[in-house]
Amino acid sequence: MRVGSDKRANLAVVDRLVREAAERGARMVALPELFFWGGRREDEFEAAESIPGPTCDTLATLASELGVYLIGGSILEKAPEGAKVYNTCALFEPSGELIDVYRKVHLFDVEIVDRVSVRESDTRRPGSDMTVVACDSVPVGLAVCYDLRFPELFRQLIDRDAALIFMPSAFTFATGAVHWEALVRARAIENQVYFIAPNQCGRGGSGVHNYGNSMIVDPWGTVLARAGEGDGIIMADVDLDYLKKVRQEIPCLDHRVLRG
Repeated sequence: MRVGSDKRANLAVVDRLVREAAERGARMVALPELFFWGGRREDEFEAAESIPGPTCDTLATLASELGVYLIGGSILEKAPEGAKVYNTCALFEPSGELIDVYRKVHLFDVEIVDRVSVRESDTRRPGSDMTVVACDSVPVGLAVCYDLRFPELFRQLIDRDAALIFMPSAFTFATGAVHWEALVRARAIENQVYFIAPNQCGRGGSGVHNYGNSMIVDPWGTVLARAGEGDGIIMADVDLDYLKKVRQEIPCLDHRVLRG
């Protein structure tokens, strides 16, 4: 998705795309990071919502009506502690119930001269907990965007038996063009998981140019589906027997040697 500063317009795109995915047979649908709003950094607190809240209500209704698990990208969540917000991924089951949330742990404070200048910590606070939740008895791990650069986070998800990892993102074009595919495939390979990475695309309301190229990668590192640089849907089948086969044939997760 290309995300602008008009919440109503963004949610109309979400409604259309999620319905299309469900019509095509999707049982789990994932949205990009901050799908609901993209605007100026100084307007984030005003744009933030409670969870549950209006945008979560919209997602819950969609999940229930369509009978899908819905990974709600991320929403700026009002925090009770003060003027900063959390960047929170909410997961809804087919009944529409909110079953878990993940608050982004790693904040994107980066200065690439003449290309990217972002300080998320100016307006956001980090989460502190890892999230793995059972969906139809399948352990699903959650991460968000900049988390991709921290492999130890994903090992913690694997240690909690994650078989699928969803990572909603708004990965910038400047870094995505060289690092996105390499890192997404690496996280899938080294952790022997299905890795689903929906990304924002184009230059949205925040002014940042996002890379697009949403990806679904299997535990062998094969790219099963990849988007372009515009709004759209990608889909792939998850084969848990294949995941088990990969882990049996190269049991690197069992061969780990940890020394203090």
